[in-house]
Amino acid sequence: MSGHNRPPDLPTYSKSQLALRNGQDKPEVWVAYQGYIYDVSKSRLWFKGTHYEHWAGQDLTDELVGAPHTDSVFSRFEIIGTLR
Repeated sequence: MSGHNRPPDLPTYSKSQLALRNGQDKPEVWVAYQGYIYDVSKSRLWFKGTHYEHWAGQDLTDELVGAPHTDSVFSRFEIIGTLR
């Protein structure tokens, strides 16, 4: 997992709970990747919940296969939960 250590005692969220954190319905901007949920709210690249053709509030695991960057970009963001 990109060199991350899994934080202890992470809360677990459903896909519908994640979907509400899309930068539109709630102020939080969250994305999931490989079972972990990241808070990308402070990233200017996720302004209003979009980043190129990607939307916040979703599991991006399958979408990032063709991304121009590696999954190490997630090391910049806090892991705030796991996706059930």
